[in-house]
Amino acid sequence: MIDLDGHSVTLPSFLKIVREGEKVSLSSKTLKAIQASRNHVEKAIQSGKKIYSINTGFGILSKVLVPPQDLEQLQVNFVRSHCAAVGEPHSEEESRAILLLRTNVLAKAYSGVRPQLVELLVEMLNRRVHPVIPSKGSVGASGDLAPLAHLAAVLIGEGEAFVEGKRMDGAVALKRVGLTPIRLAVKEGLSLTNGTQQMTAQAALILSRALQLADLADLICAGTNEGTLGTSRAYLDWVHETRPHEGQKASARNLHRFLAQSEIYESHRNCDRVQDPYSIRCAPQIHGACRDLLSQAQKTVEVELNAATDNPLVHPETGDIVSCGNFHGQPVAFAMDLMGIALAQLSNVSERRIVKLLNPVFSELPTFLIKNEGLNSGFMIAQYTAASLVSESKLLSHPAGTDSIPTNNDKEDINSMGPISARKAKVILKNTQYVLAIEALAACQAIDLRQPLKPGVGPRLLHATVRRHVSMLEHDRFMAADIEKMESLLESEELYRAVVASQLLN
Repeated sequence: MIDLDGHSVTLPSFLKIVREGEKVSLSSKTLKAIQASRNHVEKAIQSGKKIYSINTGFGILSKVLVPPQDLEQLQVNFVRSHCAAVGEPHSEEESRAILLLRTNVLAKAYSGVRPQLVELLVEMLNRRVHPVIPSKGSVGASGDLAPLAHLAAVLIGEGEAFVEGKRMDGAVALKRVGLTPIRLAVKEGLSLTNGTQQMTAQAALILSRALQLADLADLICAGTNEGTLGTSRAYLDWVHETRPHEGQKASARNLHRFLAQSEIYESHRNCDRVQDPYSIRCAPQIHGACRDLLSQAQKTVEVELNAATDNPLVHPETGDIVSCGNFHGQPVAFAMDLMGIALAQLSNVSERRIVKLLNPVFSELPTFLIKNEGLNSGFMIAQYTAASLVSESKLLSHPAGTDSIPTNNDKEDINSMGPISARKAKVILKNTQYVLAIEALAACQAIDLRQPLKPGVGPRLLHATVRRHVSMLEHDRFMAADIEKMESLLESEELYRAVVASQLLN
């Protein structure tokens, strides 16, 4: 089991819990801290002082004092009224990720909820009760209120949840796994919903794929380098030490290692080509800049995984209760915008390399990489598909985090729109996987056409892995099936794990 304490979730442990189903627990120390924080809330209730969300309405309604006898009903009303999200529900994986991060925030013991509330969340994770959470409706400030309210609804036996892949009423879902709904106490409705967990969960899931794609983009580029009779000299270490951006150096090292032991390169070592086009020669600079953006996004996401994003926050030791703005999603919104820009550019440069492979003037291979050209069209329309995907991603890479529409009668006058940044980045990620899949297929086709010469160690591994799933294109066939198989290969991580096992990555 992995202990949740609000401080220790890492990207690897996040993925273990979300994707591998690792169970979680709460230590006695964490439970004591949660109870200490709750004790301060109880004292605040008894004091009769006006404290936001404890005995007041919410947002612009915070000026309204709620009578003591209505405080628990206030929390239930809050959850029900905020269940206003719409659209396609998050996948079970995404829902589990959101549930995990909300549990971790409350385990941090700055929210003032009761231990039994956090324990119920833990049991939902361990028994795989995944709330049905509509994906649209959050503006990314005051937390992801509407989506998280749908999560909270399941705890009180309302809303809907997935259990064993089946969608059912929240009360039925809890009963199915032997759990009982909870009656919310003061502050707990807001504490379940006030935070950035919808956008952060998506950010962590997308980031984990994006970091892998950055390495695979280097590998696939190396395959294209071989297919187009490029050189590895532009990737020499000393060249990149003269402009030492970390991402650039990392991509250059990868490319140089991948192209080692290449018979194809040796066959044209003394050719009259002076330099390769930018999409190949400048791959370390372009891929590296994308890596640096992903690295910046990773720093933000890793902080946010363990951030207290509730409002108000309750100090578990001093009892200080402060209405603050940690729920504002601006850091995550910008991180997701950066990820979207990085991924869009990886697909942009990939599509340019596809064109180089298909052009006989440049590659000195059959037009569109197909024998008996004319009768066969080969990869002609696959490039159209790549161009379409790249164009869409360029449009989606426009930042959402710089936009805002005020809410709550203008009290919440500037919002982050982080969930929109996340949704855009998710589409861009998928588009980029497809474009890289097309480049990988084209590069492997070019390597086949270079036989009997063997490529470098990286493209050799790429070719061997791809050919276990997709055969060489000897004559025209349904290209969509090949592209889908290749994209699934990238999604499954089989190729990535093979590269990691080869120890070729820096």
